[in-house]
Amino acid sequence: MLDVDPLLDDPQTRIVVCCGSGGVGKTTTAAALGLRAAERGRKVVVLTIDPARRLAQSMGIDSLDNTPRRVKGVDDSAGGELHAMMLDMKRTFDEIVEAHADPDRAAAILGNPFYQSLSAGFAGTQEYMAMEKLGQLRGRDEWDLIVVDTPPSRSALDFLDAPKRLGSFLDGKLIRVLLAPAKVGGRAGMKFLNVGMSMMTGVLGKVLGGQFLKDVQTFVAAMDSMFGGFRTRADATYKLLQAPGTAFLVVAAPERDALREAAYFVQRLAAEDMPLAGLVLNRVHGSGADRLSAERAIAAAENLEDPRIVDQGDGKAGVRNSPDTQGSSESAEPESGAAPDATAPGSAPTPSPEAPSPTAPGTPADPSAGTQATAPDDTPERSVDGLAAGLLRLHAERMHLLAREQRTRDRFTARHPEVAVTEVAALPGDVHDLAGLRDVGARLATDRPELPDPGA
Repeated sequence: MLDVDPLLDDPQTRIVVCCGSGGVGKTTTAAALGLRAAERGRKVVVLTIDPARRLAQSMGIDSLDNTPRRVKGVDDSAGGELHAMMLDMKRTFDEIVEAHADPDRAAAILGNPFYQSLSAGFAGTQEYMAMEKLGQLRGRDEWDLIVVDTPPSRSALDFLDAPKRLGSFLDGKLIRVLLAPAKVGGRAGMKFLNVGMSMMTGVLGKVLGGQFLKDVQTFVAAMDSMFGGFRTRADATYKLLQAPGTAFLVVAAPERDALREAAYFVQRLAAEDMPLAGLVLNRVHGSGADRLSAERAIAAAENLEDPRIVDQGDGKAGVRNSPDTQGSSESAEPESGAAPDATAPGSAPTPSPEAPSPTAPGTPADPSAGTQATAPDDTPERSVDGLAAGLLRLHAERMHLLAREQRTRDRFTARHPEVAVTEVAALPGDVHDLAGLRDVGARLATDRPELPDPGA
C-alpha cells in the first residue's frame, strides 16, 4: 500500500507531480494532497493547469491566475500554509521574454503576430510553460512543497516530452533555417528562404496571410539571443524532475483504458529515471454487503418476482397435504355440466389451509373464484416484493462492478508488483469545498480502502 503521509511529511520531498490520463481526478488529488500537507505543517503551493477552474472553486477562491494566492480556511495550527495558482500559458511565455530581453526587443517580440500565435497555441506550449513555471517556483525557494497538476491531454507523456520538444524547436534546424535570411540579408537571403521553406510555409502562408514569412523572420531575429536559454531551462527542469526530492504519483481510475495508460506511464518514468512514488486509484467502488454474491442476489430477485420458480418459506407443503389436492384428476377437473367448485350434495366445502374461503357461509360461490385465493399484483405485499427484487438486482450489478474493478487492478499489479497503490473510494458527489478535499486527503492517506458514506 502507498503511504501518503510520510511522503508529504518528509522535508526532502519538494515536488509532487500528479500525472495520468484525462478525467481520472488529477486536479482533485493534487488539491487534496496540497491541503493535507499544509495542515500537517508544510508551506505548499498547488500549481494547476486545469482550465475547468474546479480547483479555485473547491478552495473558495473566486479565480486563480499566474500568481500564487493564499487559501483561507486552512487549519494552520501546525504552522503550514496553502497557496494555489493556475497556469496562464501566454502570460508565462511573456514573462520569459520580459525577463531575458531588453525592453525594446521584448516589445518587438510581444507585438509580433507569429509570437502571439506561438505563445497561445503551439503544440506543447502549455506543457512547456508548466515546466517553466515549476522551475520558477522552485527557484524562488518560497515554498517547501510544490504540488503539480499536469495538463489534461490525450497522452500523459506530453508533460515529459514538452520541454525537449519545444526546446528542440527553438534551438533546432527550423530556427536555423528561418534565421539564415536575417544573417545573410538582401535578396540572396530571401531567395534562400523561399527555396528552403516554400514547402513548409505554403499552407501556413495561406492561413496566416502574406505577412507570415516576414513575421517569422522578424520573430526569429528578435529571439535569436534567447533560444539557448530555452534549451538550458528545459534541461534544468528535466533534471529537477529526476532529482530525489521529486515524487511522481500516477492517478488512474479502476478502468481498463485508464490503467493501461497508467502502466505505460510507469514504464516511461522508469526509462527516464524519474522517481515514482506510487499509483492513486481513484473512484473505487465498494459495498457493505459484499457477502451477498451477485448470483445469490439475482436468484433471490427472481424468486420474489415469480414465486413459482423456487418455493418460499414452508414451500407448498400445505397445498400438497390439503384435502383439496388429494385424489386424482377428478378433483382438478369437474365433470361436464357441473358448476365450477361445486361440492357433492350434503357435503360442506373444505377451505384451503393457505387462504380462507372467498365466500361467506350461505353465499353462493363465485364461479370465477378458484379454490385458492391469489393476491392481486397491486397488493402491498407484491409492491414490497417488487421493490426488494429491484434492490437485489442493483446489488448484483454493484457486485459485478466490484469484481470487474478488482480484476482490472489485479492485472495491473501483476505486471507492476513494484508499484505501491492506494485506493480512494468513489464519492457520492463532486468535491466543491475544503471539507471535501480534506475528506479525499484522509482517504488518500488511509491504509485500507474506504467505503462510501453509508447514507450515499
